[in-house]
Amino acid sequence: MDFENFKEKFMEDIKERLEDAGIDAKITTNTVKKLNESYEAVTITPNDSNLGMNLPVEKFFEAYDDGRPYDEVIDKAMEVIENGINERPDFNIDDLTDYSKMKETLAMEVVSAEANKEMLETVPHKMMEDMAVVYRFVLSSDEDGRASVLVTNQMIENMGITAEQLHADAMENAPQLKPAEIKGMTEVLAELMGVEQAEMMGMVPVAPEDEQMFVASVPDKVHGAGVIAYQDFMDQAAERVGGDFFILPSSIHEILLVPDDGNVKLQDLEAMVKEVNATQVAPQDKLTDSVYHYDSKEKIFELGEKFVARQAEKEAEKSAEKDTEKSDKGSLLGELKAKKEEVKKAPKKEPANKGTKTKGGDAL
Repeated sequence: MDFENFKEKFMEDIKERLEDAGIDAKITTNTVKKLNESYEAVTITPNDSNLGMNLPVEKFFEAYDDGRPYDEVIDKAMEVIENGINERPDFNIDDLTDYSKMKETLAMEVVSAEANKEMLETVPHKMMEDMAVVYRFVLSSDEDGRASVLVTNQMIENMGITAEQLHADAMENAPQLKPAEIKGMTEVLAELMGVEQAEMMGMVPVAPEDEQMFVASVPDKVHGAGVIAYQDFMDQAAERVGGDFFILPSSIHEILLVPDDGNVKLQDLEAMVKEVNATQVAPQDKLTDSVYHYDSKEKIFELGEKFVARQAEKEAEKSAEKDTEKSDKGSLLGELKAKKEEVKKAPKKEPANKGTKTKGGDAL
């Protein structure tokens, strides 16, 4: 079967299996547009609920196309549907229009502005170099997954709030809901591998000043790169890292911080980010290929290339100032020398004759 035939049969069989299982639901097809991706989906919405779930048909077709028996593919789809229906969040859909309740669930994410150009036309956002800060209402979040809703322009219009208010509330609420975590890379690797395994490989915690890289994310590691937009994150990171640092967008879920200690070059970091994005990061998880920099003294966040250009401009200004000082000094000495020569050439004045004092006409 090709994809279109598969999709048609898939819908028919899912509908039949739902009826056999006694699940009363409506089945439709639509294109789901998400940040960083879009896909063809079969949407199952129980008749007793306003919340539905989307099955990405392409993924099930890929399993079938790779040789998995069709009946097993349908069994897996039914398993996903039943789990989704049984574990769906207990949420009142009417609350989505009540901003006083929803603002307590506000979180922030950062995405590629270029990759999500069309989507950004429909959602409130703020630009952050070549990234965009977007907002979500997190309905539920636990070890089994997360249910959330991307905030759209239509939603905030219905709620009667502005994009500016949404941003201000998100800046206050997001760090409380999903606090930023900054850990040294050795600590992160030890957590992933387990303490015993890490010790066997000679990995031991190191002092912050000895760390070559730090990882920043949120506790559930979901869309953790959003911490970069938190109001105090940059200064917190600078304190942890020990000064200025480069920011590498590992994915939409985390970012890497590399101390700017003069031992790393922007070109090397850019090459590393591009290679990792191309070989190890799923397309839907990619953030950008850019490298960023934070100047902790001047409190400037910018693209790495802008930082390098700004530093070059500063050096050029310093060099120009030194040249000007030398020129000024040369001109002053020259002027003093000219004055001295002028004084030497000036004619000397004869001393005035003192009058002879007389008394009674006779000289004394």
